[in-house]
Amino acid sequence: MSTSREAQAFTTELRHALEQAADAARAAAMSAYMKRHFAFFGIPKPARAALQKPVFALLGRNPAPSLLTAIAQGLWQYPERECQYAGCDLLIRHAARLEAGDLQAVADLITQRSWWDTVDALATRVVGELAARHPALLPTLDAWAVDDNLWLRRSALLYALHHGPATDRNRLQAALDANLGHGDFFIRKAMGWALRQFARHDPDWVRHYLASRGEALSGLTRREAARHL
Repeated sequence: MSTSREAQAFTTELRHALEQAADAARAAAMSAYMKRHFAFFGIPKPARAALQKPVFALLGRNPAPSLLTAIAQGLWQYPERECQYAGCDLLIRHAARLEAGDLQAVADLITQRSWWDTVDALATRVVGELAARHPALLPTLDAWAVDDNLWLRRSALLYALHHGPATDRNRLQAALDANLGHGDFFIRKAMGWALRQFARHDPDWVRHYLASRGEALSGLTRREAARHL
């Protein structure tokens, strides 16, 4: 079976499994929480994870990267947000199998049906994994920090969120500085989140950054960054 046909069969089965658990009342509440940007089946995360598990198992332990990205792209075509969540979960589950060349497919997902829920999952758990294993991708991520697309910018600020002490301070600083004065809430929030998380590992570096940038940092960024200092 070709990759495209296998991916289509998988996405169809997964969506069917999710559809069987639809809850209209819960779906309305979930859609309202997400500013009505998306339709929902109305499935809470634990229930969704249970529904996904046997379907994910059909792929075995070592699915081809091309199949994984094709499935995710297929799930992105459905209107229900749980389908995109399932795509994120699948890529996170097999992030260690993805290759450097798969970054473009992930970027396409980041820039389609974009909102913080899927973007943050892909940036921190998938792009971050790729960046850690493939340093040749770092210049591309540097360019994302000044991209016209808001969500690629946010991803550039957040991809190293879980790199801990191995975080490249120079790259983090460059991404932050490139977005000083940016007017969008999601960028200012991401800047604060990145600093807050890194403060767990190097609080002195974060304190110095906050002091040195002064009023160039938005109040939102500063409050987020200093929350645990």
